[in-house]
Amino acid sequence: MGALDHLSNMFDCGSGSNRKYKKRKQLQTVEIKVKIDCDGCERKVRRSVEGMKGVTSVSVERKQHKLTVVGYVEPHKVLSRVAFRTGKKVELWPYVPYDIVAHPYAQGVYDKKAPAGYVRYVEDPHNQLARASSTEVRYTTAFSDENPAACSIM
Repeated sequence: MGALDHLSNMFDCGSGSNRKYKKRKQLQTVEIKVKIDCDGCERKVRRSVEGMKGVTSVSVERKQHKLTVVGYVEPHKVLSRVAFRTGKKVELWPYVPYDIVAHPYAQGVYDKKAPAGYVRYVEDPHNQLARASSTEVRYTTAFSDENPAACSIM
């Protein structure tokens, strides 16, 4: 180590044991429900989050009134930014796919405003169901009592 390196380490304010590191944000997907009526609304909603730091992609589904933001962002910050920039009422996406909820009747989840294949998200600590993949659905329905002709092994 040279004399210049030693002097620069002595007078460097940034180095030392009291240096604080920022915790890196996780890559996540934030889904927001916001009313989108026309092309202008869609453009306004998209532009409200495109310039935000950490955003990697933005997609808008106009018919479902859904904004999806992927990036190193915090959900509450995205929510507040969209609300401030657009002046619209926004909320986190309140729906989940139909096959996640308990069947056949789960209280409070069926909503007429929900998109096709979705129901309202309700926190249920007793329900720990995982979403079935399409191959699992095929295998479980292949040996169903309701359709005895479906099984080709028997």
